[in-house]
Amino acid sequence: MDAETQENHLKAYGVTFWTLERNLKVKWLLNYRGGSFLVPNAEILRRECQIRGVSFEVLSDGQAEQILNEIASPSVNQEAVVLEKAPKIAVYTPYGKQPWDDAVTMVLTYAEIPYETIYDEEVLKDELLLYDWLHLHHEDFTGQYGKFYRSYRTAAWYIEEKRNAEELAKKLGYNKVSEAKLDVALKIRNYVAGGGFMFAMCSATDSFDIALSAEGVDICEPMFDGDGSDAGYQNKIDYKNTFAFKDFILERNPNTYEFSSIDMTRKRRIPKETDYFSLMEYSAKWDPIPTMLTQNHTALVKGFMGQTTSFTREQIKSNVLVMGENKTNGEAKYIHGIKGKGFFTFYGGHDPEDYTHKVGDPRTELDLHPTSPGYRLILNNVLFPAAKKKKQKT
Repeated sequence: MDAETQENHLKAYGVTFWTLERNLKVKWLLNYRGGSFLVPNAEILRRECQIRGVSFEVLSDGQAEQILNEIASPSVNQEAVVLEKAPKIAVYTPYGKQPWDDAVTMVLTYAEIPYETIYDEEVLKDELLLYDWLHLHHEDFTGQYGKFYRSYRTAAWYIEEKRNAEELAKKLGYNKVSEAKLDVALKIRNYVAGGGFMFAMCSATDSFDIALSAEGVDICEPMFDGDGSDAGYQNKIDYKNTFAFKDFILERNPNTYEFSSIDMTRKRRIPKETDYFSLMEYSAKWDPIPTMLTQNHTALVKGFMGQTTSFTREQIKSNVLVMGENKTNGEAKYIHGIKGKGFFTFYGGHDPEDYTHKVGDPRTELDLHPTSPGYRLILNNVLFPAAKKKKQKT
C-alpha cells in the first residue's frame, strides 16, 4: 500500500473486505509500506486482485514470518493488527439519494464494499443495532434544511426536499422536522455509546453536535419550522451533550450559509494550490486505533472544501484526538473520539477529489483517482471495526 507499487489503493480495501467476508483473517501491517495488508496466498484471492486491478506481491511463509518479526521489534513504530470479521455497514442517507451524492457511498461503491441505506424511520425503530458501522450522509440534524434558504429557497429541489422532510416527520409523529431530527440524533448517540462506530463528514459533523447541545431549545427561525426561535437560545446550549465540540457560537442569521463558529470555511485564507493538511503520527504498538485511522501512503493530504470544511481547534474538546490538521490556518480536518463503549470520527469537507463541490456539480469519477489519499482515510474507518480487540492490560 505504498505510493510506489500500489496501482489502486481504494480497491485494495475492497479486496481486503472481500477476504474478510469469506471468513479469512487478514493482518493489517500498520506503518509498513503505507499500511499494507497481509492476506492468505490463495489462487482465488490472487485472481480477485487481478480482476480489480489491485497490486500485490506473493511471499513465502518464511518471508512473511520475517516481516512480522521485524514489525514486532520494539525499535520500530509498526504493528500487525488482525482483522477478523467484515463489519456490517449502514449509511444514513435520505431516500432517493444517488451513490455519487456522498463521498462515502461513492468510495464504497467504487471499492465494491457492500452497504445498506437507512434513514429516520429505521433509526427510530432501533435498527441501528443491526450494524457495526454507521456513516452520516451530509445531513442537517438541526432542522434548518442545510441553511440553503437564501440561495435555494425557490429551487425545485429545495422545495421538494423540505416537503419530503416535513411529510416524513409528520408520518413519524412529530410536529416539526427539528424534533424528529433531534430524536434521530439521540438514537445515534445511544448507538455509539453502546459500542457502535460512527463516521460523519461535512455538515453532518457539526449539525449533529449542535442538535445534541440544543435538546429542548428551539433554535430554528420561522421559515424553517413555522414559529420563532427561543429568546436567548445561545445561553441555553449545553456543551456537555456534544461528542466533539465546545464553546461554539450558533449562527443566528437564517440567510447565512453556516451553522456555527465550529466551521472554518469563512475564516480560511489559504489558496487552493497550497491547501493541504498533515496527518499525525502515533505509536502503532501503544495507540493502534489512531494509527489505523491515519494509514496512508503520504502524510500530506490535499485539502477540500464543504459546507463544514474544517473545525476550529479551540472549540474541540480536550479528550478528542486531532488526527489531521492544517497548522498554518490553525484548523483541524480529521478528528476522532470515544463515546461510551463506541467510537466516532469526524472528517471535514465534502469530496476529497472535488475541491469546491457545489450543488449540481458533476460526480467525481474515482477511476481517475484510484490512489486518492483523502479517500483512503474514509476506508480506514470502514475497516477499523474489523480489528481484533486487544484485552486491556491490568
